[in-house]
Amino acid sequence: MNLPVLPSTHGHASQPATPTSRVGARVEELAEGLRGQVRGQVRFGTHDRMLWSTDASMYQVTPLGVVVPQDTEDTARAVEWLSVRGVPILPRGGGTSLAGQCTGRAVVIDQSAHCRRVWGLDAAGLTVRAEAGATPDQVNAAVAGAGLFFAPDPATVAQATIGGCVGNNAAGSRSIKYGRTSENVLGIDAVLAGGARVSFGPGAGRRSAAALKLADGVSRIARAHAAQIRARFPRTPRRNAGYALDAVLDQLERGVSAQDLDLVPLLCGSEGTLAVTLGALLRLRPLPRGRGLGLLSYQGVEGAIAAVPALLATGPSAVELIDEVVIEAARGNIECAPYVEAFPRLGGAGDGAGRQPGAVLYVEYQEASQDEVNARLSRLRVLAGGGPVRVVTDAAGMADAWKLRKAGEPLLHGLPGSRKPVSFVEDNAVPVENLARFVREFRRIVEREGTRAAFWAHASVGVLHVRPMLDPKDAGDRARLLRIAVEAADLARRCGGVMSGEHGDGRVRGPLLERHFGAELMGAFAAVKGLFDPAGVLNPGNIVAPGPVGSILERTRVRPGAGLGGPETEPSAGPALGEPDAPAVETYFAFADQGGLLHAAEMCNGAGVCRKQSGGTMCPSYRATLDERHSTRGRGNALRLAVTGQVPGGDRFDDPETVATLGLCLSCKACKSECPSNVDVSRLKAEYTAQRFKGGRVGGLERLRAWLIGRVRALNRAGSAAAPVANAAARWGPTRALINTVMGIDPRRSLPGFSPSLFALVRDRGVDGVGGVGDARPAVALFGDCFTAYNESGLGVAAARLLEGLGYRVILPAGGGWGGCCGRSMISVGMLAEACREVRRTAESLRAVVDDPRVRGVLFLEPSCLSAVRDDWLDLRSGADGGLLQRLAGKSWLVEDFIDRAWDEHPSAGGRERLERGAAGEHTIVLHAHCHQKALWGAESSGRLLRRVAGARVRVLASGCCGMAGSFGYSRDRYELSMRIAELTGEGGQPGGGVLPMVRAARESDPGAEVLATGTSCRHQIKDGTAGVVLAEHPVVWLARAYWRGAAAASGPATAASIP
Repeated sequence: MNLPVLPSTHGHASQPATPTSRVGARVEELAEGLRGQVRGQVRFGTHDRMLWSTDASMYQVTPLGVVVPQDTEDTARAVEWLSVRGVPILPRGGGTSLAGQCTGRAVVIDQSAHCRRVWGLDAAGLTVRAEAGATPDQVNAAVAGAGLFFAPDPATVAQATIGGCVGNNAAGSRSIKYGRTSENVLGIDAVLAGGARVSFGPGAGRRSAAALKLADGVSRIARAHAAQIRARFPRTPRRNAGYALDAVLDQLERGVSAQDLDLVPLLCGSEGTLAVTLGALLRLRPLPRGRGLGLLSYQGVEGAIAAVPALLATGPSAVELIDEVVIEAARGNIECAPYVEAFPRLGGAGDGAGRQPGAVLYVEYQEASQDEVNARLSRLRVLAGGGPVRVVTDAAGMADAWKLRKAGEPLLHGLPGSRKPVSFVEDNAVPVENLARFVREFRRIVEREGTRAAFWAHASVGVLHVRPMLDPKDAGDRARLLRIAVEAADLARRCGGVMSGEHGDGRVRGPLLERHFGAELMGAFAAVKGLFDPAGVLNPGNIVAPGPVGSILERTRVRPGAGLGGPETEPSAGPALGEPDAPAVETYFAFADQGGLLHAAEMCNGAGVCRKQSGGTMCPSYRATLDERHSTRGRGNALRLAVTGQVPGGDRFDDPETVATLGLCLSCKACKSECPSNVDVSRLKAEYTAQRFKGGRVGGLERLRAWLIGRVRALNRAGSAAAPVANAAARWGPTRALINTVMGIDPRRSLPGFSPSLFALVRDRGVDGVGGVGDARPAVALFGDCFTAYNESGLGVAAARLLEGLGYRVILPAGGGWGGCCGRSMISVGMLAEACREVRRTAESLRAVVDDPRVRGVLFLEPSCLSAVRDDWLDLRSGADGGLLQRLAGKSWLVEDFIDRAWDEHPSAGGRERLERGAAGEHTIVLHAHCHQKALWGAESSGRLLRRVAGARVRVLASGCCGMAGSFGYSRDRYELSMRIAELTGEGGQPGGGVLPMVRAARESDPGAEVLATGTSCRHQIKDGTAGVVLAEHPVVWLARAYWRGAAAASGPATAASIP
């Protein structure tokens, strides 16, 4: 079922009486008219328009409105209805453009949500059809079973769309072997301005009068300007500037008639200015059976570039370059940091020795057999001449290395400081033999301007991505930006290339087109545009009639515009020069790594990695809704707009639309690690909500519910004290109805029961940290979290028995009888003032065990509590002893992670043996890990110990978020979304789907499969989602049971009664 769009609180209100009110009224007329034409969503509210005002570029232009068509018929109707009224139209896919092509003062038609069908696979003919909103990843998942794949692989392959690939002529790393989109699309179904539907491809003129008319007109233009086309278009394998009239002329010179002329190469790279793509016939290729990757390290970019020509002689499928700036950025990213270790070091005698490289080349081979790949890798080693090279042939290792390379551009936005690597000259393409010259002269340009640049490249085809470090807020740097843009364009032309190899022209390079192509060809481009789009309504201002060079700096995200009262003042002026309007508030989080709240809110660069549909966890609410508003990027955009004062009403911390957009964030923390720019929306959401609380902006039932959730420890403690009575009362209809009403809980959701307090069952509190005369055992402190202590005390007892069996004294610090609290529930609802008090209190209660050398660790059973201590506490301005917090974080572990890491050092070797003996069995063990665990230290922190003792029958599920997320899944307003997230299926069976299908599949293949989950919320979701059929256990409960089974086997049946 489709989830409803959140209601707009002000999007359709009447406009105030201003000079722009007539424009506003017309926009409302457009919205109403469109609603009568399409079955999909028509979203003309201010908030929605602002969320679609950016892409992955530096631009921000608020559109007139947004149409999310239900199908391609909707798209065609919307295009026809708008174009006959002269309304500008902006077709948009994943919104990942780097040159601003996806921003404009137009009605955005976003086909990425519903126009995603992949059908008509012809395995023998090596073709498949896909609608414009499908992603390349989705296509490849659909055809992989036939042993085929769609070759173009831009870095955004998981979130870009087929329509976007056509519009931008996307290529990617392997274009030297497989070509660009234009070489991999055999036909395009499109709608022209005016509503005519035309199918393009070879021979289209024989099937369609409209196609013949266009082909004839384009042929005339190409012939008329043949001399300039040959003189001005570079002969590089990668060129993506202007319209591809050279591809048309190539056909004409081969004798192709207008009837047979293929206009697909012309449409590819036309940036939605000629037609709106509805779908495409894609060329497929057999999946290579052999793969291998060589990683070569160099002291600097120049040395790496100099090696490229010789490497190309080995026949690679890709040669990619990254420099030290990208490598250093990767080291600061949670997900990418481990992959850096795969790079061979310079001057070292072995692994881990030597210096970090200043540049790395990826040299990949894809062939029909592994033997052929190995032969090419051998040649590569010879060419390396004994230099630092590492060969990777296992699929996982290659995938990890490529993750880093594909994350290069957004990784750079995570760099601290006001000067960032800016995208404006990032797409130069020159002949490979001239790459070294371009690098050398470009370095001089940026050094002359007093800055430096980050380099990475599709070196195999001469495409160099360079990003000068500039601050677009600084007037001096803005002037430098324009000078560098002009000089770089001229340099590319002098080197026999062009300023865009794959990212296109858009707003950032369009003003420089005439400098490269000259006035005659600009006139030819205008003539082509006139043939396809006489009224000029399709993505106006791109390629044809761009602004002057100075317009490169217009409508950027730098500063809020004049106002949001009407559609003219708000979007058309765009942000103006100057510093963003920083909020004058004292924040609870320091945002130390980002340089404060303002910079943290600006971290999102729009790459849209959060829109991927498989792999990892980010972003669960987007995966379930396919709504830009509920992507990490959508929330990041909303927060940036609110924090910088770009919201109506004046109160940036009480904008109802921003509150609603943040409402479906599960605070899973996946964005903290999976977003290459390290945007931590959960922390930003908590801060935003806390500012609402501080300003007295939250009242009534919302405040009460937040207070009850934030105080869950006190509620659980009270319930535990009278567990039998409390459990019976919670099950009684009238009581449950009252609980549902007050707390907003969905009646379909079961409630956790209360158990006797863990503090009554494990009584060792320690004396001065670790007291106990005569007790010489090393100790561990078990953290009694809110749920283990009062809802699942059996879990705590199991942990204590397991640890004691391994030779430890187990202390349960009581914190004055309270037990201490991590404050996670308070943080999740934005009660940060209360959380800060709890941090101070709990940290002090743990000081003795933290500083006692006999205590080996402070151990946690609930991953979200550990993430609070290791992550959130360190950035909260709690007033607690910072040194103590750092020491505590360094000493804190999950129970199972601690046992695995200290395996050879446990006091009782016999305990290890008993655990291994008792873990023997036949049935599959499947593990679902908590989101915070996966995001911050990985699912293997639980999986390693299970594999150590149970071997190959352990399977760590590649599942995404379970959808429960603490209190999130209990809510009446979010129950459906919570269950939908749990039921997600990764595309084509790829990882990142919902936990419930995976659990059911495990039980279907092995009815005795044992299901484990580390989070209490996760276990609850599995129970509710399977109607109680599957009762997942915490891994520690399973391990404790295995320990006591092993003990019983060693000591006889008498011990069996001790099994928890």
